[in-house]
Amino acid sequence: MLKDIPITEARNEITSLPERLAKSPGAVAVTRRGKPVLAIMPWDFYESIVETLEILGDQDLMAALRQGIKDVESGKTFSMDEIEKEIAR
Repeated sequence: MLKDIPITEARNEITSLPERLAKSPGAVAVTRRGKPVLAIMPWDFYESIVETLEILGDQDLMAALRQGIKDVESGKTFSMDEIEKEIAR
């Protein structure tokens, strides 16, 4: 994450922030009176956060993920050969 910048500085640097964030991925905290009030980040980063929150908020998907992790941990898996044979049927 880039350093925090005051809102007055962000106003002056807004056009250069995309390049700065491309070099140093993450977000910039924009501050007012020393306290963060905004986050500026690349669009791809924002989309990935939103997608992650959507996945975490889907109870059925999360239950399936937890079950899949348990299955792997207990050895309930299939080899690629087994999967390919099943698909070929």
